[in-house]
Amino acid sequence: MKPETREALKHLPAVDEAVRALTGLEGVPRWAVVQAVREEIDALRQQLLSEEAAPGPEVLEPARSGGAPLGSEAERAKLDPARVELRIGWLLTPSLRPVFNATGVVIHTNLGRAPLSASVLEHIVRVARGYSNLEYELDQRRRGSRHLHAAELICQLTGAEDAVVVNNNAAAVFLVLASLAAGREVVVSRGELIEIGGSFRLPDVMTASGAILREVGTTNRTHPADYEGAINERTALLLKAHRSNFAVVGFTAEVQSAELTAMGREHGVPTMYDLGSGCLLDPAQLGLPGTETVQQAVACGFDLVSFSGDKLLGGPQAGIIVGRKAWIGRLRSHPLMRPLRPDKLTLAGLLATLELYRDGAALQLPVLRMLATPEAELRQRAEQLRQDLTRELGAPWVVEPVPVGSRVGGGAMPTASPASWAVAIGHPQRSADVIEGALRLADPPVIARIEEDRLLLDLRTLDPAEQAQLTRTVAAALGDRG
Repeated sequence: MKPETREALKHLPAVDEAVRALTGLEGVPRWAVVQAVREEIDALRQQLLSEEAAPGPEVLEPARSGGAPLGSEAERAKLDPARVELRIGWLLTPSLRPVFNATGVVIHTNLGRAPLSASVLEHIVRVARGYSNLEYELDQRRRGSRHLHAAELICQLTGAEDAVVVNNNAAAVFLVLASLAAGREVVVSRGELIEIGGSFRLPDVMTASGAILREVGTTNRTHPADYEGAINERTALLLKAHRSNFAVVGFTAEVQSAELTAMGREHGVPTMYDLGSGCLLDPAQLGLPGTETVQQAVACGFDLVSFSGDKLLGGPQAGIIVGRKAWIGRLRSHPLMRPLRPDKLTLAGLLATLELYRDGAALQLPVLRMLATPEAELRQRAEQLRQDLTRELGAPWVVEPVPVGSRVGGGAMPTASPASWAVAIGHPQRSADVIEGALRLADPPVIARIEEDRLLLDLRTLDPAEQAQLTRTVAAALGDRG
């Protein structure tokens, strides 16, 4: 170690000393000041040890520019108050916060899936603000069940005999398998052994539940005879899983819902359809290709159908199971029901979401509204955003509207690509990656996508009411980088 580095290290201040020296931080929580000071001292120590300019966290701009000599060893070990304040701001920023979704992926799993409608949020707030009748029967003055609040409305909308809600669809599948098939066989087509996000695989869920997987058919072709040959005295369930996040095309064959349910009835074996992203609305109303709705699956005779609440349904995260009353009753009384049950906020949000379907107002749900937005409207909004950003950013930034394809997302309709419009932002000295990084670190962050080295802001997933704020955010993030 060089003598001057050793001497500079001796001048690093103690944390308490540095905290006392700071001014103008009235009202800032002490823990944030102490942690910011400690982190800055550590960063400065690493800078001195490496004899290089300290980059600091990616979210912070260097306070000292040009790498100019800083004078004496004491000066080199001096904390910069501006950097400490930046660190404090970073520490006080919530880890979970709102972002602009400009990716064009409507049900974006990484960005929280379905945004909730204003009426749904209002109902959640009303329930959350105080006490509620979560498990209390007002007319009978006795303890009630949280599972009854949404069940009647779900049955009304789907045509099912009964329904139960858990905290997500993976939990719904797990509960069914553990309740009805532990230690017994579940017959599934090899072409439907799906893997969803985060490497969660249907075979692994089945193993964890205690059920025994019985694969039939091949990846691309499964026939009724394959199921027939697998049914025996150990068979507990015939399971159909929707290939929600991929498609099998070409030389293919699969057993249709009506065929599978008829087979189950013939052999006295219950049938289940894991729809994944359940749709209650006719996809044609959204301009999307046909997919089996929950109502159609129930009408086909499945004993149980499971689907998500926060995908195409457009509500909060939940797993919904509908079907025959006898089977739903077994699920509701299973010991796993307690750890998998939904909380009051989920139920409040789900109930308010379902009421919109009941009242014919489902297109108030942001997910459905975004999917149903006509291409012409998106083009008009893209042109307006181009004008606004061009005015704010100025030369040499290049902003232009371009036609693109959006995605439904959330493992729903993987082959669908609704026509959309985006605004492409370019700069002669800035790559798309650099622009994307600046927007991602904006406040609030703007999450965009890159195609062919172009930064794109897809209008389909941007709320028209927030377009003015988006313009200000993009301008603030990029305006000083010309």
